[in-house]
Amino acid sequence: MSLAGQLRPMVAALAVLAATAMAAKAEDANDYPTVARAEYVFGCLKANGETRQAIEQCSCSIDVVASIVPYERYVTAETVLSMAQVKGNLGGEFRSSEQANAAVNELRRAQAEAEVRCF
Repeated sequence: MSLAGQLRPMVAALAVLAATAMAAKAEDANDYPTVARAEYVFGCLKANGETRQAIEQCSCSIDVVASIVPYERYVTAETVLSMAQVKGNLGGEFRSSEQANAAVNELRRAQAEAEVRCF
């Protein structure tokens, strides 16, 4: 068998692996449900004015956040931010937890990156 004949199966296998990796990466970047993206954009619009430009910037922002923070961590951070507003011991647990603070800090860093890229 010639060298070209030997390389064809290897090249085909590499192409399949590359396509699979690209599909998996695209799926990972788009693991946020539509409703979560819509809620983020809605809140962003309220904070930044309800203009066409703000829609584009806010849509860009959630795309950047989704590319940095896995959805599970995003949910954790959003839950911590919501629960930390509760008065008393229950809210205090969320305000003082090291793990909770790490999730919130990760989200805030992603939002800062989104601010730089999109606004």
